[in-house]
Amino acid sequence: MAVKRVPFRAMFGAWKALFATKPLSELQAEYSTSQLKRVLSVWDLIGLGIGAIIGAGIFATVGTAAAGDAARPGAGPGIILSFVLTAAVCGLAALCYAEMAAMVPIAGSAYTYAYATLGEIFAWIIGWDLIIEYAVGNVAVAISWSGYFCELLRGLGITVPAWASTDLRTALASPEILAAAPRVLGIPIVVNLPAMGIVLLLTWVLVRGIRESSRTNAVMVLIKLAVLAFFVVVGLFYVQPENYKPFLPNGWHGVWAGAAIVFFAYIGFDAVSTAAEECRNPARDLPRGIIGSLVISTLIYVAVAAVVTGMVPWTELATAEPLTVAMNRYNLGWAAGLVAVGSVAAHTAVLLVFQLGQPRIFYAMARDGLLPQAFARVHPKYRTPYVTTILTGVVVAGFAGFANIEEMVDLTNIGTLFAFALVSAGVIVLRFTNPQAPRPFRVPLSPWLPLLSVVACLGLALGLPRITWLRFLAWLALGLVVYVVYGRRFSQLRKANSSSQNSV
Repeated sequence: MAVKRVPFRAMFGAWKALFATKPLSELQAEYSTSQLKRVLSVWDLIGLGIGAIIGAGIFATVGTAAAGDAARPGAGPGIILSFVLTAAVCGLAALCYAEMAAMVPIAGSAYTYAYATLGEIFAWIIGWDLIIEYAVGNVAVAISWSGYFCELLRGLGITVPAWASTDLRTALASPEILAAAPRVLGIPIVVNLPAMGIVLLLTWVLVRGIRESSRTNAVMVLIKLAVLAFFVVVGLFYVQPENYKPFLPNGWHGVWAGAAIVFFAYIGFDAVSTAAEECRNPARDLPRGIIGSLVISTLIYVAVAAVVTGMVPWTELATAEPLTVAMNRYNLGWAAGLVAVGSVAAHTAVLLVFQLGQPRIFYAMARDGLLPQAFARVHPKYRTPYVTTILTGVVVAGFAGFANIEEMVDLTNIGTLFAFALVSAGVIVLRFTNPQAPRPFRVPLSPWLPLLSVVACLGLALGLPRITWLRFLAWLALGLVVYVVYGRRFSQLRKANSSSQNSV
């Protein structure tokens, strides 16, 4: 009989270890002993949030979401409602992030929150999933940045060869690009050099320090806000009321599909939480930074969407540069040039904040033993997680040089929605498992609002193509393999729990 009990107990212990949670007291202790530099104010956080949110989404996806494509109907002028719908979904998730961030001011963001509420296996899944949001998302932003940067240079009379500014998939479908490309051993060389270059440049800035990164972001945010305000003011004079008819050409299904696309425009407010360990007063400032940046960005999005669909018939917006198309339609070439400047600044800010977020998630996972300890190294002079910053920069730059933007956007959307749903679920769980824990910020009407957030995020994800779901599930399956091979064996929490049980 004793022989039969051992395997059962071992199996039960292994199963229990998968759902072991990290104590809040231990997480809060990590904040007090953190080596990262605490210099960020609430305005720095709002700036980081706006820097991460307003970027490729409003400058690029607003057009494709309004016009639609072969896989989904367009929202038409109803794209305005798509932005409002997506803002409501993100607002629910933002409230949940605000509560968790104020309680657990640790660099890992959703990964850390899952570790404190749902257990190690969920923490690993969401940490692996966040690679899709930050690293894969940044690949899409870098590709979009390259397009606007080349357009800006073209306006100045400088032309970047197509083979040096496009992705491999596009080049393979274009014999002209392949014919013009240089060859090595007979193989045509096609690479998006601007996309790679900007990622590597920002990686250097991020290694230098959080204060320098915040100042760079602030400059970019001011430029893009000024340009978007300029677009709205000038564009109002060219709005044609007939372009708003019909307002919902494909009904509410088009609005829903559009919301799933423009969700990419809202990704970023959660990146504020990755800078938690570098805040002066995280309990007060993190909720303000998260919610404040989301509200400001939503107001800007609605204004821009209303103007661009009023200037151009929605059927003509199937382009990656809808704002430029709107200006060129009325022969406002000089204004289109300014829009290109604003877009380059906007994309730069998004790249900067996302490149800031991903290394800090790796840093938190390595500190817990789920990734190699080298990932948790902090630069002795700059006090930044330089190993993961450089690693992220090199990998993102490599993919940005060859990847296609459409595939990256959909994958980023589903990964982020999954993360939002798990964080919202974590708020509900923690209210039951640790009701007495201090909560500087509380989600109102809990558990109903967090539960609504879970349902809304999953519902929005259903608007994404089937192939995106299959790629996402394949990515999670790969992550579980990595966890079994490495993370489970070196988990600090698992080792600590095992030692305490042996001592008993």
